Amino acid sequence: MKVTIITVVFNGAGTVRDSIESVLNQTHADIEYIVIDGNSTDNTAEVVRSYGSRITRFVSEPDKGLYDAINKGIRLATGDVIGLINADDFYHHSQVVEKVVQLFEKTNCDAVYGDVIYVNAENTQKIDRYWKVGEYKEGAFLWGWMPPHPTCFIRRSVYEKLGGYTLELKSSSDYELLLRYIHKHKIKLSYLPEVLVTMRSGGMSNATLKHRWRANREDRMGWKLNGLRPYFFTLFLKPLRKLDQLLPKL
Repeated sequence: MKVTIITVVFNGAGTVRDSIESVLNQTHADIEYIVIDGNSTDNTAEVVRSYGSRITRFVSEPDKGLYDAINKGIRLATGDVIGLINADDFYHHSQVVEKVVQLFEKTNCDAVYGDVIYVNAENTQKIDRYWKVGEYKEGAFLWGWMPPHPTCFIRRSVYEKLGGYTLELKSSSDYELLLRYIHKHKIKLSYLPEVLVTMRSGGMSNATLKHRWRANREDRMGWKLNGLRPYFFTLFLKPLRKLDQLLPKL
């Protein structure tokens, strides 16, 4: 099974090397690796080009933001399955893709997801949160559930059939896409119960109360775009679920 991994980056010279190395160190033999750069003004392009032909495709040009860049990568992808690893994140170990492929082949599912750990942005050995997702149950989105977007590996045929990321939303396009695929169209999911991705803490949807309020409004718009109606408490439960991810300070 051929797997396409896409990394989207803009001015990420300080972190993108970790992402790239984590992909290139994967044990699965058939990986197509695409890096989409939004015309960075730092030395991101130089870092990416230093890996030469080990990166299958590198595009560096202006875009309309993160989700436009992801859509661009998806259009270039030729793999049976597509995974996304952002320039601030990296795969937790070298067998992630291999284990994901094994689960696809075993269950014949449409998508695989797993767990995440969040680490300190300056010290990646310091764990801030552990997101143990658990098995999906139908209707879980109504109770504030969603899988960690960076751990989602989705068949290319699903993207082709159900469409890519909407550019109408700035920070919740990943939520809308997963809501559309899983809750509305009921694609078949398989859960790999282990940490797949290490993420640096932060992110535009959680950085400030203002951004969280905007994300909440965009989440609601995601339901509306799909002709769906959440419970009145659904979108308040979504951020509250993060309380379960906090680790005790040792």
